[in-house]
Amino acid sequence: MGRRKKPKVYTDVRFTGIADKGRAVGRDAEGKVIFADGVAPGDVADVLVKRKKKGVLMGTAQEIKSFSPDRAEPVCEHFWLCGGCKWQHLSYEAQAREKEKVVRDTLSRIGKVEIEEFLPILAAKQTTFYRNKLEFSFSNKRWLTRAEIESGIPNKADVLGFHRSGAFDKVIDIDKCWLQPDPSNDLRNGIKEIALEQGLTFHDAREHKGFMRQVMFRITTQGEILVLFSFHKDEPKKYQPFMDAVMERFPQITTVCYCINTKVNDFLYDLEMHTYAGKGYVEEKLDDVRFKVGPKSFFQTNTYQAKELYDTVVEFAGLSGTENVYDLYTGIGSIALYVAQACKQVVGIEEIPEAIADAEVNARLNDIENAVFYAGDVKDILTADFAERHGKPDLLITDPPRAGMHAKVVDMLLELAAPRMVYVSCNPATQARDLQLLSEKYRVVKARPVDMFPHTHHIENVALLELR
Repeated sequence: MGRRKKPKVYTDVRFTGIADKGRAVGRDAEGKVIFADGVAPGDVADVLVKRKKKGVLMGTAQEIKSFSPDRAEPVCEHFWLCGGCKWQHLSYEAQAREKEKVVRDTLSRIGKVEIEEFLPILAAKQTTFYRNKLEFSFSNKRWLTRAEIESGIPNKADVLGFHRSGAFDKVIDIDKCWLQPDPSNDLRNGIKEIALEQGLTFHDAREHKGFMRQVMFRITTQGEILVLFSFHKDEPKKYQPFMDAVMERFPQITTVCYCINTKVNDFLYDLEMHTYAGKGYVEEKLDDVRFKVGPKSFFQTNTYQAKELYDTVVEFAGLSGTENVYDLYTGIGSIALYVAQACKQVVGIEEIPEAIADAEVNARLNDIENAVFYAGDVKDILTADFAERHGKPDLLITDPPRAGMHAKVVDMLLELAAPRMVYVSCNPATQARDLQLLSEKYRVVKARPVDMFPHTHHIENVALLELR
């Protein structure tokens, strides 16, 4: 085995932008590229580099020599510890500017894509309390700061909050989170109090025991609240009095659901959901379209910006009412149902059967009769035969997961040759790759980034393609 290199300090690193996973990127005096946490574009800092990954230096700021003029005071007391919001120490104007730059650079550098019109980013009007869904974990071990460790404070404590990145068995106890609107913080703190009053044990991820595992809140703009609990064991004598007490303290909750998770991992979407009280779902609204959102539904997490995103899709689509539209990776059909009133027919395809069941429910809820949905992998369902049965698309909308589109799907899109395509992406790097492949037949007429997640590195981008 080769000897591990000793950490080295690189001095006067000038940071100029944001990069993957929310790190800042900069260069030292010799021009070496360095990625680091805890700094902002515009900072000059000394950086301790502990590792080299694929030839790239990764480090942590040791000392900041001069601060960026774009720096801001983080609003959250948990900011430096939590890691959920990476960019609260950067003004929101600067965040939006940097995100726009990331999209522009990624498309031109990776995709070598020529964009005829690059529109300015749609920044979020609401930069705090914007999420409609949030999940918290119960743990019997609290994450400690270095100072707390050195002072000998034990980490045995029942806490409810977020896992720190890389720490599966420890949780940061959260007092006030700025991500979800009221009564999110009161709910979380009250639920923790009730669990402690009733002597319920908090989960131990290492020992794989402890009754209370997770809680998830969905709070909609329509004033409805869904609370989902995850318990380690099916013990009604414990969970019934607990959920009764929660409902009594918080009468504004409209639905309480629960699941039993005996697995080692915290993934909830493969578990059976039980409705304890209420109708089992909440309602959300985007413009005039209503959505039933259950504990497992895949719905855009930022309702306010989802409307901006979908309005951009509609604007780019330029529908006249006569078009046959395909919506790939449709999820619960949110984009499909949003455009249905402006086209002749919309056909949605989605891999997750439960999401398609939601899409069909939501179509009925809105009396939409010109939308049809199929469950299955897009690469398997979207074939020449499928296009023959449903008519060739005049417009194709695609909103794939972070990995982008499968090569088979790209080939099929080139074969279908729809006159126009709107590509919605949550990962500019894979979008750039796909646009490069599609450039064989398509030109990119315009693109517009939309910021769905202020204070994080995530960014959506919408591109309009037209057949050459």
